[in-house]
Amino acid sequence: MSKFEMRSLPVVTTIVLLSINLAGQDTRFSPQRMDTTCKPCEDFYQFVNGNWLKDNPIPAAFPTWGTFSILQQDNRKVLREILEDAGRGGPTASDAAKITGTFYASCMDESRIEVRGIAPIADELSRIDAIKDIQGLRAEMARLHGSGVPAVFQFFSAPDRQDSSKTMVVISQGGLSLPNKDYYTKTDEKSKQTRSDFAKHVGRMFELLGHVPERASREAGIVMKIQTELADGSMDPVEGRDPFATTNKRSLTQLQQMTPAFLWREYLTARSVPSFSELNIGQPKFFEKLNRMFTEVSVEEWQVYLRWQVLNSAAPRLSSKFQEENFNFFNRTLNGTPEMQPRWQRCVVATDASLGEALGQAFVEKRFPPESKARMAVLVDNLTKSFRERIQTRDWMSEDTKKQALKKLDAITRAIGYPDQWKDYTSLRLTRDSYFENTAQAAALEIRRNLDKIEKPNDRAEWRDGTPATVNAYYGPANNVIVFPAGILQPPFFDPQADDALNYGAIGALIGHEMTHAFDDRGSQFDASGNLQNWWTPDDRNKFSSRAECVSEQFSGYKTSDGMPLNGKLVLSESIADLGGITMAYYALQKSMEGKPRPANIDGFTPEQRFFIGYAVIWASNQRPEAERRQALTDTHALARYRINGPLSNLKEFATAFACNATDAMVRQANRQCQVW
Repeated sequence: MSKFEMRSLPVVTTIVLLSINLAGQDTRFSPQRMDTTCKPCEDFYQFVNGNWLKDNPIPAAFPTWGTFSILQQDNRKVLREILEDAGRGGPTASDAAKITGTFYASCMDESRIEVRGIAPIADELSRIDAIKDIQGLRAEMARLHGSGVPAVFQFFSAPDRQDSSKTMVVISQGGLSLPNKDYYTKTDEKSKQTRSDFAKHVGRMFELLGHVPERASREAGIVMKIQTELADGSMDPVEGRDPFATTNKRSLTQLQQMTPAFLWREYLTARSVPSFSELNIGQPKFFEKLNRMFTEVSVEEWQVYLRWQVLNSAAPRLSSKFQEENFNFFNRTLNGTPEMQPRWQRCVVATDASLGEALGQAFVEKRFPPESKARMAVLVDNLTKSFRERIQTRDWMSEDTKKQALKKLDAITRAIGYPDQWKDYTSLRLTRDSYFENTAQAAALEIRRNLDKIEKPNDRAEWRDGTPATVNAYYGPANNVIVFPAGILQPPFFDPQADDALNYGAIGALIGHEMTHAFDDRGSQFDASGNLQNWWTPDDRNKFSSRAECVSEQFSGYKTSDGMPLNGKLVLSESIADLGGITMAYYALQKSMEGKPRPANIDGFTPEQRFFIGYAVIWASNQRPEAERRQALTDTHALARYRINGPLSNLKEFATAFACNATDAMVRQANRQCQVW
C-alpha cells in the first residue's frame, strides 16, 4: 500500500483563503504566510511557507507539526465529541455508538487502569513461564498471534499477487521492536547509541515488571541478541519494496521442508486456520534463519523474548509507569517528542484504530456531506482524463505498452470518503471495566476476520488500510484501487467551495499522486487486474527504469537537517508519484480553463502560480531532527520540503509560471531534469 502522507506512512481553500482555522492554528493561504525575502525560484517551500513555519513551532506532544497534523488534530476533536456523546448512551443510541462509546470510556478510566497494574498480562506471562519445549513455544506463539502480539513472524491473509481474484496465506518476517533491520545492523555512532538506549529501555521495562536489575539487564541482552538475529535474516526496507522478491509461493509441505524445526500443522490447528493449497513466503531467507534459531536458541531465551513482546505490545494499555517508559524510548528517544499527548487524544486514536468503521459512520455524517463526494468524483474523472492524455503523448513508450497502460488506467476503481459496506462489530462484548480486554477483543476480531478470508474470493471493495477519519490516501495494487478517506477530504486539502487553481494544486495533486502509484516503480509491475506480471515491452521497461533512476539519484542528493542523506531507492515510489501527481493536476487545471474566460489574478498571483502555491501549502511542516532521521531510515516518503522543491525543480511549467532562470536553484540542469509521466 502506498500513502500520500508523511508518517509516520504508510496525505493531502476560499478564493483567497486556502483553509479554515484548524485546531487553533491558521493554515489559510495569505501573503502573510510567505517569506518574501526568499525568491520563489530559489526555495519555493520557504517562499510559500517561511513565515508560517516561523510562527508555528512544534507543540511539545508532537514530533512534527504541519498541515497534516493540524487537520488530524481537528478530526480528533470531532471524534472526541462523537465519543463523549456516545459514552452517555441512551436507548436510541445505535449499535456503533454503544460499542465506540464503551470502548472510549474504558480507555479514559485511568484510575481503574492504574489499579490493575500488570494484571491484564499476568495470565499470559504465566503461560510463558510454563513453556518447557519447542511444542510449548509454538503453542504460545500461535496464541499470541491470535491476540495481535507480534512475536517472531507474521501470519495473515492477502490477495494472491499472481491471481488477485482470490485470497491466500502469507507469512512474513517480523518480531522486531526497533523500526526495521537497519536499526540493528548500521554501524554509525548514532545507530550504536540507539541500540544501547533500546537495551536500557528493555531492562527498565523488565524492572517495572518486578525483576531485579541484574536479571533485567541480562534479559535485555537476550532480547537484543534474538532480535538482532531476526534482523540479520530480514530484508532491509529497500529490498522489501520489490514485489517479485517478496512473492514466493510454496505448498505447506515445501514450507515444512524449509523449516523442519517448526511443526506448521500444529500451529495452523491451534489458530483454526482454514485449509489452503499454497501460501506466499515473503522472505524465504528469514524463515531459513528462523529454523536455525529454533534449534540454537534455548527455550529459556525464547521465554525472555516472548515476555518482552507481550510487555512491549501491552505497555500503552497498562498503568502509567509502563506507558511513560514506553513513551520515553519510542517517542522521546526515537522521535524527539518531549511530552505525551493528553489521555483523550490517545484514547481517540485507540478507538479509531480498533473500531474505525464503527466510529467512522458518525464522523462521515458530521464532516462529509454527499455533495463533497460528488465533487470528488468529478475531480477524479478530470484527473483520469489528464492522465490518459499524458500516456498517449509519451514518446518514449511504444503503442503496445501504451495500450496496456491505458487499460490499467481505465480499470482503476475509486473509494471516496467511506467504504460501500461497513464492518460488523456486534459480536464484541465490550465493557467499561477493562480497557485492555476491550482492545484484545477488537484485535482478535480483526485477526479472525482476516484469517476467515483464506481461499475465498478477494473482496475488492474492502478497505485494507486506514479508516474514514484518516488524514491520508492510498493506492492498492492488488485491487487497482485509489482510496480517499473522508478525513482528508476537507480544507486545506479539499474544499468544494474553492476556486479551481487552489483545489487542483491540493486535492488534484493528491488524486494524481495516487493514480501515479499504479505506474510507479512498484505499481507498474501489476496489471489492470491487480496481478503481478510484466505488461511492458523490454525496451519500454528499460526506458522507464532509466527515468525512475533519475528520480532516485535526485532524492539521494538530499539530506536531513543534521546531514543524514536520504535513500533515493527507499523513497522512489512516492517521489515518482509526487512528480506524476503534480504534473497530472497541472494539466487537468489547464483543461478545466479551456473555453472559459481566464480567471483573474488574486493577490497578484496567476492561476498557475496559485496552483503551485496550493501544492506547497499542504506540505508546510516543522519536524524535530530525531523525527527526520527516523523518517529517513524507515519511511518511503521524502521529507516535506523535498516533496515540494524536488518535483517542482523538474517542471518547466513551474519555471515558466514564476519566470525562473536556468541557473536558479529551483531549476535543475536540463540534462538532470527528471520526468517519468
